[in-house]
Amino acid sequence: MSGILDLLNSDLGKTIVNGVAGQTNQPQNKTQDVLTMALPLLTAAMKRNANSPQGAEGLMNALNSKHDGSILDNLGSLFEGGVNADVINDGGNILGHVLGSKQQHIENTLGAKSGMDANSVSQILKIAAPLLMGLLGKQTRQQNVNSPNDMGSLLGGLLGGNSSGQEQNFLESMLDADGDGSVIDDVAGMMLGGDKNKGGLGGVLGGLFGGK
Repeated sequence: MSGILDLLNSDLGKTIVNGVAGQTNQPQNKTQDVLTMALPLLTAAMKRNANSPQGAEGLMNALNSKHDGSILDNLGSLFEGGVNADVINDGGNILGHVLGSKQQHIENTLGAKSGMDANSVSQILKIAAPLLMGLLGKQTRQQNVNSPNDMGSLLGGLLGGNSSGQEQNFLESMLDADGDGSVIDDVAGMMLGGDKNKGGLGGVLGGLFGGK
């Protein structure tokens, strides 16, 4: 199964980046940077929530009742004339549920690392969250995931089955950070020694957080 970052390198991903950039009036390169950092974070947060039976069942119910993947079928109409307020409100609800009290800190950090103001990052995430849920909805149907117990494996596959412990620890640290920024700075510094040209999540994050 393709990983979540493979999506951004596909034609569908380019359409998403262009659409989100236009919606938020941000440069495409910065928008792609934010999405490249944010999508694995959101996926990792969903995976953590799905570790509990209640969390996995709640996610499964949301995918079955609302997020069937159809949002990805006609992105042109989604972005034409501006993203519908219902989609953005839905994204805000998803972020609040998935990130909880960490949401603002994560938005601030992504903004600082990408050179974008936190409000714009917030708008990008509110659009990205329903798209990610749509991707999950498609994957559950394509892979016949019918049980909440299988959600963790599905989300782990999107993060990349061959992700290193360092990459996973980075995502965990982002989600566990207490808000002072020190943990994230330490982890970002740790990743600077990685090969920016290698494939996978570590290579992408190492390139982004290694400075430009």
